[in-house]
Amino acid sequence: MRCSSTTPPGVLDRRPELEKVLERLRPGDTLVVWRLDRLGRSLRHLIDTVTALDERGVGFCSLRESIDTTTAGVRLVFHLFGALAQFEREIIRDRTVAGLAAARARGRNGGRPSKLSPDQVRAARRLYDEREHTVEQIGSMFGVSRTSIYRALRDTPGQAKPAGTGGAAGRRRSTSTSAPKAAS
Repeated sequence: MRCSSTTPPGVLDRRPELEKVLERLRPGDTLVVWRLDRLGRSLRHLIDTVTALDERGVGFCSLRESIDTTTAGVRLVFHLFGALAQFEREIIRDRTVAGLAAARARGRNGGRPSKLSPDQVRAARRLYDEREHTVEQIGSMFGVSRTSIYRALRDTPGQAKPAGTGGAAGRRRSTSTSAPKAAS
């Protein structure tokens, strides 16, 4: 019998201690955890891991939830719960998508509010089109970053498009008049 300890699961997919434990397991062994969340990041991950253990002939036991997959009945119940949880996740996702669509239809868009008012965006557009200031200088005038200025310029109609948005190449264009090089 071997004992391993891990920190609570976080957002990282890689968990070296769990990987070491899973590698050491042999057919006939039983992996024992004190809670289900110690093994899987999500229900899908948990089910996949337990299924992979089962295919290798390794049992699984969770002390807190009293789950022991070494018996056929518990294995069946475990997979039924997994299917129900997956169904519930899909229903929640569908409701969320429908709710967002309904909100958009009512004119409400999600996301963080713009840092620039419509008047400020028009002024920034005018300054950008005059080509007397850099985007960084325009951002400083309004107390926002270059990225905020580029986003505002991209999302509003105007004459010149900011660099990288499919329009003009930006403020610093080459004015070279040299002839193109001949192909060698």
